[in-house]
Amino acid sequence: MTRKVLCIVGTRPEAIKMAPVIKALQAERNIVCRVLATAQHRALLDQVLEGFAITADLDLDIMRPDQSLATLTSRLLLELDGVLQSEKPDVVLAQGDTTTVMSAALACFYLRIPFGHVEAGLRTGDIFNPFPEEANRVIAGKLTRWHFAPTQRAVDNLLCEGVDASAVTLTGNTVIDALLMTAAQDCDLDVPVDPGKRLVLVTSHRRENFGEPFQDICQALKRLAERNPGIQILYPVHPNPNVKDVAHRLLGQTPNILLCAPLDYAPFIAAMKRSYLIISDSGGVQEEAPALGKPVLVLREETERPEAVDLGVVKLVGANRTTIVEQAQRLLDDPQAYQSMARGVSPYGDGKAAARIVEVLRQHLHSCG
Repeated sequence: MTRKVLCIVGTRPEAIKMAPVIKALQAERNIVCRVLATAQHRALLDQVLEGFAITADLDLDIMRPDQSLATLTSRLLLELDGVLQSEKPDVVLAQGDTTTVMSAALACFYLRIPFGHVEAGLRTGDIFNPFPEEANRVIAGKLTRWHFAPTQRAVDNLLCEGVDASAVTLTGNTVIDALLMTAAQDCDLDVPVDPGKRLVLVTSHRRENFGEPFQDICQALKRLAERNPGIQILYPVHPNPNVKDVAHRLLGQTPNILLCAPLDYAPFIAAMKRSYLIISDSGGVQEEAPALGKPVLVLREETERPEAVDLGVVKLVGANRTTIVEQAQRLLDDPQAYQSMARGVSPYGDGKAAARIVEVLRQHLHSCG
């Protein structure tokens, strides 16, 4: 009997991490895989889906300028409820910690549809940090039938919260599946970086850094660029006005800082491979860069991905401009310090996470048939 799995994606990182799962499900003979885009990130989501040759079967186009989290959540719940009742999937999958994921888990709970959480079990232990992601994943975790955990630490977090061990599967992180698929390709960077300069790749877009923290981050980048004419900072700027307007105002006139539109996933991986150092507040970058042997300075005070920090290949620097400059300068000036972080080790998987997820679902759907 053919069964239906609905995969829900809303943001660029979700699309990247769900792409290997969607492709694996589409290859299954007795599974119909449908893709729902909430479009919590509109243009960035479309970029990734196109890059992986995935077409959304359903599109909620949910995002509106400056809408509150309460408005976004209420609209998502109403829209998802309607879709789930019309689609009647046997299983719903979503990844990560966004409002899309939390709302999907809650909508499934109300309709008693089994929900699978990809990248389950990440925790900082501080419900407000990161905001609102920590609360989103805790809520989703309470409503999940299958917890697909990326690391042993994530498994342990779930077990400590009382989740039944039979509902938890250690899969590795699907981001490594996507990374290895993409890094194997010979992709152009698509931006005119100077081949004679060391490239420092930057991403920063998280809500908790909006306002003064993000201004401090920009001032730190400006100071780094002015002190080090032999580097070029490449910053693909998120389109949110809280990021874009400030970044262009504070950094747009610095000669060795190149601001550009967000890169497609494949060119972004090419930029990571080309970079000397990465400065970022992205969760995905914390997972991807160590596998490529690139040191990462994380623009956050805490992380739900401590494994790479424990290995010494990722370091938390927060949004303090002095700390950012000092730690980046150390990596630029001290070859030994740099090599200690550029070791090419990753605790996040072997590229087979999607296959493990599909196997769990295959067994469930077969037993229901």
